[in-house]
Amino acid sequence: MNAPQYTDLRAAFDDVPDPRHARGRRYAWPVLLTLVAAALVSGQQGMRAVGQWVAEHAEDLRPLLDLPPDRIPSPATLRRAVRAVDVAALEDRMARFVATLPPPPAPAPPVDRPPPAPSPWVGLALDGKAVRGANRHGAQVHLVSLVRHDDGRVLAQCAVAEKSNEITAAPRLLRGWDLTGTVTTMDALHTQRPLADLIRAQRGHYLMVVKGNPPDLLTAIRDLFTDPPVRDPTDATETAPTRDRGHGRLEIRTLDRRAALNGSLAWPDVGQVLRRTCQRVNLTTGEIGEDVAYGVTSLPPDAASAAEVEPRWRGHWTSENRVHRVRDGTMGEDAGPLRVGRAPQALAALRNGLLSRLRSRGWTQIADALRHFGAFPHRAIHLLATPPPGL
Repeated sequence: MNAPQYTDLRAAFDDVPDPRHARGRRYAWPVLLTLVAAALVSGQQGMRAVGQWVAEHAEDLRPLLDLPPDRIPSPATLRRAVRAVDVAALEDRMARFVATLPPPPAPAPPVDRPPPAPSPWVGLALDGKAVRGANRHGAQVHLVSLVRHDDGRVLAQCAVAEKSNEITAAPRLLRGWDLTGTVTTMDALHTQRPLADLIRAQRGHYLMVVKGNPPDLLTAIRDLFTDPPVRDPTDATETAPTRDRGHGRLEIRTLDRRAALNGSLAWPDVGQVLRRTCQRVNLTTGEIGEDVAYGVTSLPPDAASAAEVEPRWRGHWTSENRVHRVRDGTMGEDAGPLRVGRAPQALAALRNGLLSRLRSRGWTQIADALRHFGAFPHRAIHLLATPPPGL
């Protein structure tokens, strides 16, 4: 993984290049980024709200940031800073900061379930997200992120180039990483041979969902379950069942895997093929729905059983549940009208860093955290400047 360099967000901001001309600079560049981040972690959802929050808390913020006694950055100044920031540098500094964070406290396991066994594999979710607030106002902002399954940290983010798609952005995001000990999960859009080759070349493993593209791969996997080439009784399909109850429904999942492929699957370094059946029971109406999905992974069968593969498949939705949905709803990303330049991407990078910071401090309900830090400005500033516990 990338070498960590920063132990707090203020230090990371110090190393983001200042794009302004030397003449006319009234405020230090890291101070402007700190004010925007402090407003975001205080629950402000757009640049208009950020500017108002800074203005209304000017007296409290001046001594904390060594600002002049008679001046405070205007909303226009803060907006220009977000539009002008070097987004690639900001995303890099956020990633290096996130790499220093200790893991959040582990939640207590349910009383009726033993704690899960530790896995030798770190799950990474490769997933994309459209910034719908910017898109509604005429921009096209689509981001691809790499998110850890276990704690929801965003390790890297990049934008999809104009007139392109996630397929071309994903290799750019992953290239250069040491993926030793990781399993990168992705949806069917990214089930591409070049991406599988790239992950393996960087010493990682992949777990790819397979749908109609490529169709020959889907057909071959289905055939391996319905008409396997090996009739040895020791080659029986291995199954890992799981179930969860919540939100008014019972979800029963079954992951089947086959490992004796005998070279019948033309895919880079394939180790196992997977079939996942998910049955959902509405506990109020009794209605039952069922989905069947297929996948392929490079994990060798002797290194990962079906029971060890299943949490990696399920963990892919961490990116949606703990990052995208929180940024959209709780932090108001999709409601924001900001669309000029790379400002939406810059705010997304800041929100990623703040989410990881909050979770490393033990916050599980992000809305509660935003209210807590919004109550007093000094709490937000200290959150950005204080090294994480244990460092």
